[in-house]
Amino acid sequence: MDTIKQLGVRGLNHLLRSENWAVERLSRHAGRRLRIDAGLLDICLSINAQGLFDLNGHQGEPDVTLTLPSDILVRALFDRSKLFSSVKLGGSVDVAETLAFVFRNLKWDAEADLAAVIGDIPAHRLVKIGRSLADSLQVAARNTAENIREYAVEESAMLVVPADMASFGEAVNRLRDDVARLEKRLVKL
Repeated sequence: MDTIKQLGVRGLNHLLRSENWAVERLSRHAGRRLRIDAGLLDICLSINAQGLFDLNGHQGEPDVTLTLPSDILVRALFDRSKLFSSVKLGGSVDVAETLAFVFRNLKWDAEADLAAVIGDIPAHRLVKIGRSLADSLQVAARNTAENIREYAVEESAMLVVPADMASFGEAVNRLRDDVARLEKRLVKL
């Protein structure tokens, strides 16, 4: 597990080194500690003077805690736009705001990293193929989820359509009101 954490921190620091603005923002908070709680994966980091992250173990209380939802991988696959809104930040407001800004705006330039290894043209083509593949996988996953939903609602009747549930609720309310009116009439007789 420590190897995975070290690789994750290395990758994150690689991204930060490619963005001077991010390193500059983070270096203002040198010495601050943060904890990333991702269910089974719990990582404690500190920000060093260069604006990069160091693994720091569980030394003292963190200044900021990032709590990732259990379905973070699904959100990353299906709905990246709402990915960061699902992360809960706690602790020091100024550090949390800086971290949120950096993580929201940090982008990986995969093409530049590949170009350094295999050259510009092959890197461009590989990234284009990768994006196309990722888009196709996303569409396939959405279609599969929609097919499962359609089967569960319409064919097997395991689930109920929200509109049907609402109309059933309205019918129950009407019936309750009718029974109440009937009871009042019977009491008058």
